[in-house]
Amino acid sequence: MNRQPRLIVVMRHSKAEQLGPTDLERELSPRGGEDAAAMGRWLGEQQITPDHALVSAAVRTRQTWEIVAKAAGWTLEPTFDRGLYAAGPDTAFDLMRETPDEPRTLLVIGHNPTIAVVAQLLDDGSGDEAADQEMTAGFPPSALAVFEYDGKWSDLEPATARLTAFHSPR
Repeated sequence: MNRQPRLIVVMRHSKAEQLGPTDLERELSPRGGEDAAAMGRWLGEQQITPDHALVSAAVRTRQTWEIVAKAAGWTLEPTFDRGLYAAGPDTAFDLMRETPDEPRTLLVIGHNPTIAVVAQLLDDGSGDEAADQEMTAGFPPSALAVFEYDGKWSDLEPATARLTAFHSPR
């Protein structure tokens, strides 16, 4: 049985306002909303539809999810995780490994520097060279990296996924 590889989409939240009642409560800026919608349209055009989404519980990541999902035409209910808000790369990997086995496409929306580090750690170096150069040059707000992964979610480790695309709104 030759199954299609799983997809992992690792996304940084869209541009947020500088201030909020707390950091957790910072909202997206108007530009952040526009960029999130552009990224959702791009994901829809690529026919990438997550069947599991792990989203930081911060207001700006929740808003990024809502706008991306609407623009892409998704109806999935995400998992909002407060642990992802403060997660370092090890914790982010642990949370990704908790994905149930059935989903084929996982979307993770979180914060830098963790998201950029997770994307670089996932990369096994065998994927798209141009995308890799773009990704390592910076991971701006709303940017996302798409990876193919052949294993079980519970076995996800660094250097086990192939980078197939890197996209940012600008």
